[in-house]
Amino acid sequence: MSYVVLGCGAIGGAVAAWLARDGHDVLVADPDPAVVAAVSAGGLRVEGPAESFTVAVPATAPGDLPPRLEGPVLVAVRARDLAGAAAHLAGRLDGAGYVVCLRHGLGAGVLAAAVGPGRVVAAACAGAAGPGPGVVRLGGHVTVLMGELAGTDTERVRVLATRIPGARVTRRILGCLHSVQAQDAVLAAAAVGGPPARALGDPRYRPLLLEVARQVLAEAPVPPALAGDFDPADLPGSLIRLEQACRRWPDAYADAWRDLVARPGASEVPAVFGGYRGPLLRRVTELVRAIERGRRSCSMANLDLLAAHERLERLGRPLNAVGAAIGAPDRAPAGPLAGRQVAVKDIIAVAGVPTRCGSPASDPAPAAADAVVVRRLRDAGADVFATAQCLEYAAGFAHPEVGDTRNPRDPSRTSGGSSGGSAALVAAGVCDLALGTDTGGSVRIPAAYCGVVGVKPSYGLLPLEGVFPLSPSCDHAGTLTATVAGAADLLSALAALAGTGPEQGRPTVFTVGVLAAQLADPSVTPPVRDAVRSALAALGAAGWRVRELTAPWLGELARWEETLAVIVAREAYLVHRDRDTSRYAGGTRALLAFGASVDGGRYAGALGRRAGLTAAIEASLADVDVLAGPTVGYQAPEQDPPFGAGEDHGESRFTGPYNLTGHPAVSLPVPAAGLPAGLQLAGRRGADAALLRVAAAAEHLIAEHLIAERLIAEHLIAERLIAEQP
Repeated sequence: MSYVVLGCGAIGGAVAAWLARDGHDVLVADPDPAVVAAVSAGGLRVEGPAESFTVAVPATAPGDLPPRLEGPVLVAVRARDLAGAAAHLAGRLDGAGYVVCLRHGLGAGVLAAAVGPGRVVAAACAGAAGPGPGVVRLGGHVTVLMGELAGTDTERVRVLATRIPGARVTRRILGCLHSVQAQDAVLAAAAVGGPPARALGDPRYRPLLLEVARQVLAEAPVPPALAGDFDPADLPGSLIRLEQACRRWPDAYADAWRDLVARPGASEVPAVFGGYRGPLLRRVTELVRAIERGRRSCSMANLDLLAAHERLERLGRPLNAVGAAIGAPDRAPAGPLAGRQVAVKDIIAVAGVPTRCGSPASDPAPAAADAVVVRRLRDAGADVFATAQCLEYAAGFAHPEVGDTRNPRDPSRTSGGSSGGSAALVAAGVCDLALGTDTGGSVRIPAAYCGVVGVKPSYGLLPLEGVFPLSPSCDHAGTLTATVAGAADLLSALAALAGTGPEQGRPTVFTVGVLAAQLADPSVTPPVRDAVRSALAALGAAGWRVRELTAPWLGELARWEETLAVIVAREAYLVHRDRDTSRYAGGTRALLAFGASVDGGRYAGALGRRAGLTAAIEASLADVDVLAGPTVGYQAPEQDPPFGAGEDHGESRFTGPYNLTGHPAVSLPVPAAGLPAGLQLAGRRGADAALLRVAAAAEHLIAEHLIAERLIAEHLIAERLIAEQP
């Protein structure tokens, strides 16, 4: 029988070679002149564990095919060439001639439009690779499933299946095609990190690859069906079997990776998966395009980025923590933060992404340029992969059309504000590093509520160009991280802050000044008070000098809240006075109205009190390394308390003074009954590195203390159980 094979890559080459070896007349056509030349000169070479052979077949360009084609035409061109192949076949089929869509069978509709739907058979194929023109490498077995698009049983399909080794006929060909498509998507996602077996065998990427497969299958208009070893009803098992196949026969499953590293512009991912709605499939497509354009290279950092996006969708979206996802962010190829994922609060400009500021009244146009801190992140090699939800314009109120971010520790509670999205993404395990802003506690309060590390550095340490202002004289950019070390890494990259780690000769025992008035404040609940005292006791037990401090400024905590509210509200009013505020949330408008009512004298008086507070805090720090107290007096409430307008809830009572004075402060998570609590440490202005050294040591000791308490509790339980035995 005579066959035309249009497309002589992996699948087309294998089928053409099998047919020619068995005595059939085969004509190969390929749009790539190099393939035509190689096959014409040396025939087709098949290599595999079961058989290896070379067979001579004639080859030509698609445009030189005979004007009339009577036998079956097997189409196995790349996705981008499918429309061209269809055009070459239009009007050329004679008699009972028909077309088999061997590669990307889901494109059978393109062929049907050219030759007629009754003349098209679909096939699902996998397990072969084409490492070079005229060469085909096979895995242990090649999956070839074929069937009529209508699901009927026909003689032409049965006869053709007998000609191709191992081919099977199925009435569920469309379901099989979607399963093969899901397998191809998994291989494509794995390929951005290198040879696929590496990612398939790494448990860190298992949730990512499973979700990639699920997102393909979710768009199938028919129930997916078993295709070879890929079982849509057993995706975990399918990935294990695919990994084993990739390790046994790597060449047979490496085309997606080979396209990226050795065939620039050859990847089929954009053409095949670019139309899918699944967010991870879009991210894979964006990464492939970035690699092809030379903006990125194949590396495991790409898989880490994709894994972060999987967590972003699975863990971050349900909390309303995500502003926007950024699929293939530009960055330097190397640097101190190379390949680490960072989320930034959605009032910090990221080029190409709208800066929403938690408000429907924000400018919908994408930012024209990065904020300085974002540019520095990119220069350090970080992947700025998402913007994080925040309260409206960081003013302390959630806009009802946007909503607030819920707490990963208890979604019935708030994550805090206004940098709640950044805190929630870190606490949920989406990423380890995030940026926020802090005007009265907006980094440290969410850190305390969510149980992460929040750092407000010294005023001016991090530049605010490109950050939408709330109160320019109190605004700070800050960090939210899983550990103090992560905060040190960010600040080292963003501000060239050196000396944050332990150094030879530096003390490991520090002096802590405990702000007793804060612990005695009526806003502090028993769980928070007990948690902070337990943490301080752990430091004392390690030999640290822990002493209580009293000072006049500590007796005026409510006064400093009022001072902060006056300054912030007045400056916020000046920022927004020429903007249309009609769509702002009611609480935001109330804060701005309060700011409009602050006259020059009242504002000047607040600034004067601020100067006095700065000197007082410096005096309190004279004989200690850090000041210590609770970050906020209570654990995460159900909703964010109002700031600067309405009833006083004391939320920023302990954090706000350091915004007024510009002293650096860090909130460390401390275990408490139920939800987390925060221990706040403050240091000398400009001595951020010294503060982080103390914080890192405290973090370690508190963790050790907690482990010791658990071991003691477990031992006591075991002793009691033994004693109770008869």
